[in-house]
Amino acid sequence: MVVLVRHTGAARFAFNQCLALVKDALDAKHRGGSVVVPWSGFDLINAFNSWKVSAQAGRRFVVDSAGSAEIAATGLSWRAQVCQQVCEEAAVDLGRALAAWADSRRGKRPGRGVGFPRFKRKSRTQPSFRIRCKTKAGRVSIRVGDPTAGPRSICLPRIGVLRVREDTRRLRRMIRMGRAHIRYATVSCRSGRWTVTVTVEAADLHPARQHPPRPDSDGSGWVGIDRGLTALVVAADTTGRQRLRVTDPPRPLRAALPRLRRLSRQVTRKQRGSRNRAEAVTRLARAHHRVAHVRRHFLHKVANQLVKTHDRLALEDLYTAGLLRNRRLAAAISDAGWAELARIIGYKQRWRGGQVTRAPRWYPSTRMCSACRIIGPALPLSVRVLRCDECGHTADRDVNAAVNLAVWAEQHHAQTRDPEARGPVTNASRRTGSGQRPSAGATSPDDGGTPPPRTPVTAGTPEKGGVS
Repeated sequence: MVVLVRHTGAARFAFNQCLALVKDALDAKHRGGSVVVPWSGFDLINAFNSWKVSAQAGRRFVVDSAGSAEIAATGLSWRAQVCQQVCEEAAVDLGRALAAWADSRRGKRPGRGVGFPRFKRKSRTQPSFRIRCKTKAGRVSIRVGDPTAGPRSICLPRIGVLRVREDTRRLRRMIRMGRAHIRYATVSCRSGRWTVTVTVEAADLHPARQHPPRPDSDGSGWVGIDRGLTALVVAADTTGRQRLRVTDPPRPLRAALPRLRRLSRQVTRKQRGSRNRAEAVTRLARAHHRVAHVRRHFLHKVANQLVKTHDRLALEDLYTAGLLRNRRLAAAISDAGWAELARIIGYKQRWRGGQVTRAPRWYPSTRMCSACRIIGPALPLSVRVLRCDECGHTADRDVNAAVNLAVWAEQHHAQTRDPEARGPVTNASRRTGSGQRPSAGATSPDDGGTPPPRTPVTAGTPEKGGVS
């Protein structure tokens, strides 16, 4: 743990020092000087490498036999104790932050505005660092399940062997068969627990796990997905047939609220800066971390069940940030994880060669009758059954919305496009671009796939008082 803490501190120090070099160069340029401001990741790496061996980073007095003293530049005295890739990756992160800030100011970046990077504080920054995987003399620097260390281990340069809890059998098999290559390893500490995340460039899924391609002229096969609170997910096709209904989400935040309140009170009763308060904060963070993991695990189960059985899915573009302003439903909406579910469905469907589209934000999927296509008045949340005054059609509110989404996707098939798809589905390294890499072949049916959930999501009946 001491070695990991040392590397996280080196990453934070390198980020702050690179940011200080950028600010000093900007100040000198504003004063009228001809100074080149290091802006990209490579420029920041070169600037930091030049600074770390200079006298500004470290110096000492050297006295000879005659008694004369002179200053000798030593640079950073501890730079040999950490992996230098940690500092380089911190400079790359700063370069990305500066590029995001510049694009946000020019209007090239969608979403909310991005502020100028700030210095990282030890007390308010999640400890983490990243190491690249290099190959030297036919041996990679990051090895998973090394024979000398055991199957559940990972070996990092300058750090050594780290024992891991999760099983690495599938990853080791794909690496051994040449179907996956390690690119990065990110070590982070959250809630007092260390996590090693391995970024792998893998081949596409096996054709047996992918959906068969459809011709461009075929506009059928769409399944609409309506997200709500009473029923987390309701899926239906254009014929009105219900494909899936999830009415028993775990609601981890609601279940953990009593414990979270108790732990929060314990934090406020402790003296600021004391060790007891730090331990109380860690217990509270672990409770929140568990809530997030329970929610994410269930969302992955639901997403797997959808993408494995349907190749065309239509969702509604929900304005989640605006819905959270409703103080009565904000907690329930946050606990449902609508945006996270849409994100998971998007990339998993692209893995399998399927299609995902999103209906416009103001599309009246709930108020429109799926039989006669007449838009009726707004329905209160307590009304769970839609009754059309024009044709007399009666349907479940959530099923009716899902059918309307499927019909919209079928009508706009020529214009449908996944907003998250910006290129080929591949994890390319920073050095070689974003094209498909030929080094990783096709995977087997057991590689790269997510196993089916042990407890299938069962169907249920809608309740009163939910959100469609």
